[in-house]
Amino acid sequence: MDDIVKQALAKWPNVPHCYGWLGLDARGNWYMRDDRTQAQGPFRTAKGSMLRHDKLIEFIHRNYEHDDEGQWFFQNGPQRVYVELEAAPLVWRVVEDASGGFAVTAHTGAAVTVSGCLLDEDGRLYLASPLGLGLVHTQDVGIAAEAVERGIWTPETVQASDLPARFGHVLSPAGRHAAVPHT
Repeated sequence: MDDIVKQALAKWPNVPHCYGWLGLDARGNWYMRDDRTQAQGPFRTAKGSMLRHDKLIEFIHRNYEHDDEGQWFFQNGPQRVYVELEAAPLVWRVVEDASGGFAVTAHTGAAVTVSGCLLDEDGRLYLASPLGLGLVHTQDVGIAAEAVERGIWTPETVQASDLPARFGHVLSPAGRHAAVPHT
């Protein structure tokens, strides 16, 4: 987390959390979701406006984390902005390295070691890591398939709907927040 964010949290510790305004799609793209977009439906139905400002995206990546309940968020200064997820909290980029192995990096730039491989009912390939569960980017599925064919990763067949409970992440913090009575 950026030092400036930590300082803002210390200065303003009680800023209300924000829900529904930021989404992460299955290709690692960030979307702003204004009131009108949110009124059109959940993130999978109405994404909003894709962020294209490189410095803002880098800032989000450096300050992207999850809470103890598995809700992923972007800490924007003193305000926690919970993220609506299309498929998983992370999107993996996969490259074959010079030694014939495969390097995996999150959409945030964090390099990880793969601890599991999963294939859902729609043929989407997920990789588990100590950082969390992520979906392999569509452009890298062919490279990941090479790792599977070589026996480096052995996919386990799963249902996509079971993954959040199994890996402890929440696809829609906004939906969860709306369902919980507030006092």
